[in-house]
Amino acid sequence: MTPKVVIGFRLPDDVEREFHARTDAHFVDGDWPARDTNALIALLDGCAALVVTPPIHADAWLFAHLPASVRVVATYSVGLDHVDLVAAKKRGIAVVHTPDVLTDAVAETALLLLLGAARRATESVALIRSRQWQGWTPRQIIGQGLAGRTLGIYGMGRIGRGIAARARAFGMGIAYHNRRRLAPALEEGAAYHETPEALLPACDALVLACPLNEATRGFLNARRLALMQPTSIVVNIARGDIIVDDDLIAALKEGRLFAAGLDVFSGEPRMDTRYYDLPNLFMLPHIGSSTIEARLAMGRAVLDGLIGVLAGGSPPNRIA
Repeated sequence: MTPKVVIGFRLPDDVEREFHARTDAHFVDGDWPARDTNALIALLDGCAALVVTPPIHADAWLFAHLPASVRVVATYSVGLDHVDLVAAKKRGIAVVHTPDVLTDAVAETALLLLLGAARRATESVALIRSRQWQGWTPRQIIGQGLAGRTLGIYGMGRIGRGIAARARAFGMGIAYHNRRRLAPALEEGAAYHETPEALLPACDALVLACPLNEATRGFLNARRLALMQPTSIVVNIARGDIIVDDDLIAALKEGRLFAAGLDVFSGEPRMDTRYYDLPNLFMLPHIGSSTIEARLAMGRAVLDGLIGVLAGGSPPNRIA
């Protein structure tokens, strides 16, 4: 029997077609019924698997109220900060995610943010769209080049290493901090720093590519920003809550950082409105994985994982 799968959001057409081809797929086209027990039970009646993604929280409440028919919760994401793995284990519900399929898309976005911040893209776009541009001058919107500078990467997993590979092509040196030092073959000459405090003064730009957890929440705060050079650039493609908004905004306003490039925000989409007014901030609306290649790969990873669990297997993307 084809399993009934409820997906709590809409997906690109090509991805939805794959879900329909392999499962009895039901997509939620509208608001997710947060904290509405009756609506949730009605939605998931007879459902074998539920697919979530941020900002849908698979928290303790959700796991406590899932019908007995639900055997697996899949998240259409690599990150797991919105999934309560302890609650999943308590209910005996498997959890799968989408590792290893976002590296290219997110690494490319990191370089887009880095280039946009370094070359003052926000100001450039505003100038040309204002129809007030008076033509080229030697002093017009002077930014920074990347060649010869050091890129610091906080979190040297697959995505961090993908960013490093692309940055090397721009002539950048690589430094990094990770929970554990990489093997030399994975480092590829990158300089390891045992602490973030050692990394921050040594880099001209910093990319945050770590998972969000209690150790990294609020990581980039006033104390750590003070360790960076005033010519430095901060890029975040991880999670918004890794940055303390008040502290980053103050550093950008006061010229204690050259610029920043952000694809993720705390509380998104209701982000701190002060960000909108910073000319030295290049922003994107959380599009890190927004390529059709990545979207299809994510969908296939979710499908393979949940179907594997329902068939009694233990797929490689199962994490609980």
